[in-house]
Amino acid sequence: MTRPLYERLGGHDGLLRLIKPFYADVRQHAVLGPIFKAHIQDWPEHLAKIAEFWALQTGGPSAYRGGFAGAHLRLGIDPEHFGHWLQLWEFNCRRALPEQEATEMIALAHELGARLRRVVAGQSGITLGGNPPG
Repeated sequence: MTRPLYERLGGHDGLLRLIKPFYADVRQHAVLGPIFKAHIQDWPEHLAKIAEFWALQTGGPSAYRGGFAGAHLRLGIDPEHFGHWLQLWEFNCRRALPEQEATEMIALAHELGARLRRVVAGQSGITLGGNPPG
């Protein structure tokens, strides 16, 4: 039987090894950086929350309690932002993870991105899978 993705990533420590450099890239990105700079004041707190979010999404223990859609709705994001975010996510997953885990994390991000796009576009009143962030 295959171990949960969370375990194969190395748990919370493994998730942090992925998301810290990813968000360093996001913060420097010409389009995404200004959005995050305007909305995130406490980066250690944000990264801890994001790690909890991804722990939940990958089948691990998590203290994440939601707010995913609402947090993103307040940002004024549009389809261009999703493309940039996913491009950086794919790059970082392929750089940091074994092929199988990178493929799974990329697919998961695309699924979550599609759901969030529908919410942002007002096409759906759904809540995201088990209280799914950015």
